[in-house]
Amino acid sequence: MSFIHDLSVTEMVRALKTKTIGAVEVAEHFLNRVEHEKLGTFLSHNRETTLKFARNSQIKLDSNNGGPLEGVPIAHKDVFVTKDFPSTAGSKILEGYMSSFDATVVQRLADAGCINLGKLNCDEFAMGSSNENSAYGNVLNPWDTSKVPGGSSGGSAAAVSARLIPAATGTDTGGSIRQPASFCGVTGIKPTYGRISRYGMIAYASSLDQAGPIAKSAQDCALLLSAMCASDLDRDSTSLDIAQEDFTTDLNCTIKGLRIGIPEEFFGDGLDTGVRAAIDDAINVLKELGAEFVKISLPKTELSIPVYYIIAPAEASSNLSRFDGVRYGYRAKEYTDLIDMYKKTRSQGFGEEVKKRIMTGAYVLSHGYYDAYYLQAQKIRRMIAEDFKVAFMKCDLILGPVAPTPAWGLNEKVSDPLSSYLADIFTLPASLAGLPAMSVPCGMSLNPKPLPIGMQLIGNYLQESKLLNVAHMFQSLTQWHSMIPTESMIETKTGDAR
Repeated sequence: MSFIHDLSVTEMVRALKTKTIGAVEVAEHFLNRVEHEKLGTFLSHNRETTLKFARNSQIKLDSNNGGPLEGVPIAHKDVFVTKDFPSTAGSKILEGYMSSFDATVVQRLADAGCINLGKLNCDEFAMGSSNENSAYGNVLNPWDTSKVPGGSSGGSAAAVSARLIPAATGTDTGGSIRQPASFCGVTGIKPTYGRISRYGMIAYASSLDQAGPIAKSAQDCALLLSAMCASDLDRDSTSLDIAQEDFTTDLNCTIKGLRIGIPEEFFGDGLDTGVRAAIDDAINVLKELGAEFVKISLPKTELSIPVYYIIAPAEASSNLSRFDGVRYGYRAKEYTDLIDMYKKTRSQGFGEEVKKRIMTGAYVLSHGYYDAYYLQAQKIRRMIAEDFKVAFMKCDLILGPVAPTPAWGLNEKVSDPLSSYLADIFTLPASLAGLPAMSVPCGMSLNPKPLPIGMQLIGNYLQESKLLNVAHMFQSLTQWHSMIPTESMIETKTGDAR
């Protein structure tokens, strides 16, 4: 059935439970697409392994004993360790590494019935905004293969956008779910820090890393997030001790009277005119639904870039010290002693961006610089969180762009990494504050080909249900989330998608 890949997660769950389609049929359909993909999204897949999972799901479906996502294919960003597929974090230093256990995120989705199709490409150790830093090659944006898909979860967003899979996991340290979701025209959400266990997630910056789903719609993300979120204090000390929540129960609630804040700092001179127009149109749709808009200020927004690029590399320099060639992963073939083995292994195994961030992190943590850089960055981080606290006294959630521009060209910013760092300006503040935030497709920019634009919604702590409901109500009146990046579709997608 050729329409299978056009089904949303919600539609697929319904079709599987009513026996309209079967789990093995679905798995084979997506495997055929994955095996012929040319976007560079998958790092590993195995037909035999996936079909074994699918046959087990079909047994459960036949006995009406399946989980809420029974038979739905999913693929995982390759920073989540898995027993059945290699776990590399997009790095040569972990090439071929096989974990002895599944990450909590992987296990929880499997328990809900998801069928694992494999592992998805990403920037090495999740360090990047374009998916050009993977040791295994670029991922291409399915809307325009001369453009980047965003990063670091670019493989996840591109695979969902191209309908190679109905859903994927991603991680967001400074915007790595929201920005690629925006660039690829799909929906992605980063929940409140601690909502989802980080156990089995290969760490980049531990105080910032958070897992989340990427899918076609807010409704799909609500289903996936309900399965992913649960307390895991025995294995992750940063996990929140709160009850599991069903994020689908508040969908379709009225948003009449909801106060949405518009931060003036998100709409400055550097904002692309196409992005500005798409966000303005989205605001008008939400006004039709009854939302009220208020002007707010997040005055420390500009400081989020230097703060993030001090704190995240500092934590990375510590986290990545475990990759030394002794216990697992790549080891240099020739060396004279232990210290030489360390040096050569890490020099050969890590990519340039990772080495750059490790060196930066080691510098800001070194004697004489810790107080001047790292400690000051932590103080400003607290001030950024206070800005949000003040803003939420005036509004229920915050709306703005995800990124200043649509997707940029491959290799366009490789020689000028600071320009790609600046592109994180709108996603970093919520990450530093640990707040939930999501990207919702809201328009297209003709550049000259159509490129997706995402609207960012930021909520107060533990307000994922509110974000998902607003996004769902917006998507009930628009069709941006349903648009497919094929050449025949691109030729007709120049008008309003409502």
